[in-house]
Amino acid sequence: MAAEAVEAVFREERGLLLASLVRRFGDLDLAEEVTSEAIEAALRHWPAEGVPARPGAWLLTTARRRAVDRLRRDQAYAARLAVLAADAERAEPAPAPDVSGSGPGFGFGSGFGSDELPDERLQLFFTCAHPALAAEDRTALTLRCLAGLTTPEVARAFLVPTATMAQRIVRAKKKIREARIPFRVPGPDELPERLPGVLQVVYSVFTEGYAASSGPRLQRLDLAEEAIRLARILRRLLPAERESAGLLALLLLVHARREARTGPEGEPVLLEDQDRGRWDRPMIEEGRALVVRALTGGPAGPYGVQAAIAALHDEATDVAATDWPQIVALYDVLRTLTPSPVVELNRAVAVAMRDGPGAGLALLDALAGEPRLRAYPPYAVARGDLLGRLGRDGEAAAAYREALELTVTEPERAALRRKLGE
Repeated sequence: MAAEAVEAVFREERGLLLASLVRRFGDLDLAEEVTSEAIEAALRHWPAEGVPARPGAWLLTTARRRAVDRLRRDQAYAARLAVLAADAERAEPAPAPDVSGSGPGFGFGSGFGSDELPDERLQLFFTCAHPALAAEDRTALTLRCLAGLTTPEVARAFLVPTATMAQRIVRAKKKIREARIPFRVPGPDELPERLPGVLQVVYSVFTEGYAASSGPRLQRLDLAEEAIRLARILRRLLPAERESAGLLALLLLVHARREARTGPEGEPVLLEDQDRGRWDRPMIEEGRALVVRALTGGPAGPYGVQAAIAALHDEATDVAATDWPQIVALYDVLRTLTPSPVVELNRAVAVAMRDGPGAGLALLDALAGEPRLRAYPPYAVARGDLLGRLGRDGEAAAAYREALELTVTEPERAALRRKLGE
């Protein structure tokens, strides 16, 4: 019982706990170490003494005491942290946060605040996604610190050995420390430049959960759900930013189809073949409401546009009833916001649904020279599908064989082998 309670608190509030400690002490390594020590202490004390009424506050208080004890023992470490703290104060003067555990709602189940989440977690978001860090390091650090994944779990998501991932995370933390990257929310003049990086990190986490890059399963629901949790935090912390609403809407509208995306053996089920009765309707309705917010009040951003496309899919009773002309029009907007071969590929598929497979195939063939699509299995799969609809079975089989050579996950490989058999 106590172990389950510790795990629940750890999963639910680890990012909040870390953010509060980092804000107080200015060092991510120290915050992680004392958080782990507090968890170990809980596992020792709670079975005998019972789970406290506010376990989150208990963990924070314990972690703070461990940090203070360590700084008293290590004066050099304390001096270095004092320099970091001075830098942070110059960058953004702020009162010390209430980390006593006596504030309202400071416990598991209600978060660390009552109605509003504290901004320490947002500071940690922007620190993990700082442009001074390499793109892959940003995502890895976010998964480790804010999504609460272990280093081996992050390594599996990136398809690298655990030791490699550990080095990558250490490198990111070292960069934060040596470059004296402040733990703060960017000012209004910096936010437009920095926010897209934060949103991209969360979207990257979801993408790996939606379509695993390797392994026996098509989806990693744990990662997808962690990304949605992070997107919810961002939405609450940045209520005025329409793209935070767009990102959350997109993730919800896509994740709502999760139960229908795989068959009994874990094989992928195409959108046109999915049982739409298994889609999560409350999640769809929440996503649709967020789309309205994302598209209201000014020019749409890329996440808002993608969410609008997902909403049109989710609203339709079947593929034939889908508003394909509107989807093509939205892709026309998206290609101006974030031009990429993948956007063009998705637009070509939508054009095929609107104007017929020949029209779509012509657009796909025009993309044949794109380097990014040569090793992208969905491109070959889309060509195979349209060629098959046109009755060009030999060419379709060749396209599916090409996709099979590029595909890594076993469920998708099995589906391609079935298509070749047909």
